[in-house]
Amino acid sequence: MLTKKEQEEINNELKLFPAKKFAIIEALSIVQNERGWISDEALKDIAGYLEVSNEAVEGVATFYNLVYRKPVGRHIIHVCDSISCYVMGYENIAKTLKDKLGIEFGETSEDNRFTLLTIPCLGNCDHAPAMLIDGNLHNDLKPEDLDDVLNDYE
Repeated sequence: MLTKKEQEEINNELKLFPAKKFAIIEALSIVQNERGWISDEALKDIAGYLEVSNEAVEGVATFYNLVYRKPVGRHIIHVCDSISCYVMGYENIAKTLKDKLGIEFGETSEDNRFTLLTIPCLGNCDHAPAMLIDGNLHNDLKPEDLDDVLNDYE
């Protein structure tokens, strides 16, 4: 069941749309901001609240790579794997991160500190390779920079 706070926030967003069905991404964002991810139960609750099918909400949730359908760590690392980042050293950054965190892409570290994901493009091609952690952009990365970057996120 959606919390009162989630319902209030969704209701505020609904004022901006001609019909409830157009607010799916906003509702997903609100619930994810509160819970950290979108469970199957939360997805069904959103669908019921917006009076749309579960499949409609699932379709939106799976289309956007910033909607998390399983639990994530306290900090989410999105490593850009665009062609620009790839050419400028993505593989070395990815390998170093995986080694340091002891996880693969799509996994969360044992201490629940980090979830490691790829993202198709951060729009930072002139400063590749790049990654985003909790909305903070890190660019012109080198493997030796990663310890200092990761230490900023406890």
